[in-house]
Amino acid sequence: MMEILSQMWSFLGLLTVLQNILPTQLLSVLHSFYESLQDFFSPYYYFEIPEFNGCSGVDFNDLYRQANFYLNSVNPSATCRRLILARSKSSKCISFTVAPNHTIHDTFNGHNLSWTHHVETLQDTLEDKRSFTLKLPKRHRQTLLKSYLDHVSSKAEEFVRVSRERRLFTNNGHGSCESGWVSVPFRHPSTFDTLALEPELKKQIMEDLTAFASGREFYHRVGRAWKRGYLLYGPPGSGKSSLIAAMANYLCYDVYDLELTKVTDNSELRALLIQTTNCSIIVIEDIDCSLDLTMDRLSKRSSRSRPKPSVAMKGDADKENGRVTLSGLLNFTDGLWSCCGEEKIIVFTTNHRDNVDPALVRCGRMDMHVSLGRCGMHAFRVLARNYLNLDYHPLFQVVESCINSGGSLTPAQIGEVLLRNRGQPDVALKEVVSAMQLQTQNQGCGEADYDEIMMTRSPESSLAMRSPERWDASSLKVGVNGKKKKEGSNGEKKVKFLVRLRSLTKSDKRVSSERLE
Repeated sequence: MMEILSQMWSFLGLLTVLQNILPTQLLSVLHSFYESLQDFFSPYYYFEIPEFNGCSGVDFNDLYRQANFYLNSVNPSATCRRLILARSKSSKCISFTVAPNHTIHDTFNGHNLSWTHHVETLQDTLEDKRSFTLKLPKRHRQTLLKSYLDHVSSKAEEFVRVSRERRLFTNNGHGSCESGWVSVPFRHPSTFDTLALEPELKKQIMEDLTAFASGREFYHRVGRAWKRGYLLYGPPGSGKSSLIAAMANYLCYDVYDLELTKVTDNSELRALLIQTTNCSIIVIEDIDCSLDLTMDRLSKRSSRSRPKPSVAMKGDADKENGRVTLSGLLNFTDGLWSCCGEEKIIVFTTNHRDNVDPALVRCGRMDMHVSLGRCGMHAFRVLARNYLNLDYHPLFQVVESCINSGGSLTPAQIGEVLLRNRGQPDVALKEVVSAMQLQTQNQGCGEADYDEIMMTRSPESSLAMRSPERWDASSLKVGVNGKKKKEGSNGEKKVKFLVRLRSLTKSDKRVSSERLE
């Protein structure tokens, strides 16, 4: 053993002497010959991916960035024992960086590959030269390299989209400037698991979103812009905003809340569209109330039968053109300018679909129309599980009977009741049943809805209605048509009288206004 060690030390000493005696050029040739000989007998190919392109240190190599993100997505801790951990303010995930001169192993299509992170300190400077070395089988180099690098790029971009901090944007009224948007972190907790929707509709929306997000090649092949339109309509409190937040969290998209009343004209609208990023949802809420877009068609029709305007009238028309028009909004959603960027979803919301101009909601602009109404039984179970942590309760049968009788409420109305009584599940469900029965009693009578009824109640009567002492077995009995068998108390009769009086007052005001017109 001692003889072998002495021979090794002698050989190393000989190499040191030769390195000092032989010229530098000859040593370089010998080193290149040794590497070529090693590569010839090695069954692998090695590809170096430096941090910067060229020697300037300015042009960043995007493939190096993608390799770094890809190694984060494959969980490098399973194959590497030394990692560097970091977390930035703009990300919610912990990122990994392979320690210098350590290797991570990977598999792709049944082949074994590896990544080695090299860090070399430059002489006479404090800077480091970083690079990745990719090792893959020599026999399959031609067929493996391109497909594997495409796989690395797609996984890296997906990791960046999922791990980055999402933003909620709104226009600041200066769309023609360098940035017409201001943003805050988007941290809405709504997801499809917590959303009060019927399971069939929820599954349909999720499948449509998944097909859209993975449809880059399809949209390019058929020659369509990679965008999709959603029209969400339903009464107030039906969950339109919560659905938008769930869509953004499901796809990990940014949200752009476009306020049309702050947009001065069509040019500013186009500038705002150009400034939006890919992988985003552009939302215009209450599209029927934001601008009077239907008047554009009426004014054009009436102008055909009028004589030619004078110079003063032309000036007024020019001032009128300095605003967002129906034509500008149509180009925003489905015109040439809508092709700026990719992977975008445009969402319109409205409480009354009939009030929206038909040109805005036709196929190709709003591809999917989602009707959000009052709670069904499946949606109610989701709310009970979210607010009360209940999967079953005896009063669920009474709630289902009320829903089948037409006494259903919106998710916002039920959620408010459950939120107030989240510490008392029995009281919460009893109050929901009471509200549903009250809604059933007022159907078809021309009376106000649940919100107006609750507004006419005094605080004392509302507290009395929610008090468990006021409940007995007879108050929970529901007839065949869903109405209570027990007669209402004097307080309920008083409420009905106030509601009728309010509705009559509204009708009198409407008749008087029609006479004035």
